[in-house]
Amino acid sequence: MTQKLYAMGDIHGQREMLEGALSLIEADGGRDARIVFLGDYVDRGPDSKGVIEILAQGVAEGRNWTCIKGNHDRLFEWFVTPPHPRNDPHLIIGYDWTHPNIGGRETMQSYGIEVPERIRSKELADEVRAKVPDHHLTFLNGLKLSHREAGKFFVHAGVRPGVPLADQVEDDMVWIRDEFLKDTRDHGALVVHGHTPVDAPELHANRLNLDTGAGKGHPLSVAVFEGEEISILRESGRVRLG
Repeated sequence: MTQKLYAMGDIHGQREMLEGALSLIEADGGRDARIVFLGDYVDRGPDSKGVIEILAQGVAEGRNWTCIKGNHDRLFEWFVTPPHPRNDPHLIIGYDWTHPNIGGRETMQSYGIEVPERIRSKELADEVRAKVPDHHLTFLNGLKLSHREAGKFFVHAGVRPGVPLADQVEDDMVWIRDEFLKDTRDHGALVVHGHTPVDAPELHANRLNLDTGAGKGHPLSVAVFEGEEISILRESGRVRLG
């Protein structure tokens, strides 16, 4: 990889963290820096609407940004895209996007919606859709599932071990966890992912995890790929990994 490329972990509604990370990237690589965002832009944090607005505006302006779809982004998209609401079958029985443990309520609050004690899912979905700007829904609908470049495969959750990268399916790319995390084989590229929170960026022989728990108020992580070097970008500068 001869040109610098940046990758950003799960944001989860942390608009101020996103703004800070973008400032660090611009200081390191300029306004035209290429960035891959690894998904989970919404839920749990206080300003999912603000995060989506920044990313959607950047994409509309032609910024050099690639935005990957995370499972939380899909949950939001499916809830508000007609015919709605659509529940994700990967969720545990009894869970949906509005469940307190998922974080959809915080996303709705960022759009000015409080969930009453009793309301039908269809009525709530209609109310949410009415508050979500069309360009936010367009952004969600246009998210990519992966990006492959120079020996790296950028994806939200991971890949199904043993399946060629070109044959990976959406459910795995946005939801997979243990089967991928425990597998040590070469996947054909270094898989750069988020989805599973860790205390600090974790570089393994076959993958790099950049989800450092921003959804719970922990720092948002950004990696820099330049040549053969992988670094984490901090306020003090780059810290090399590996």
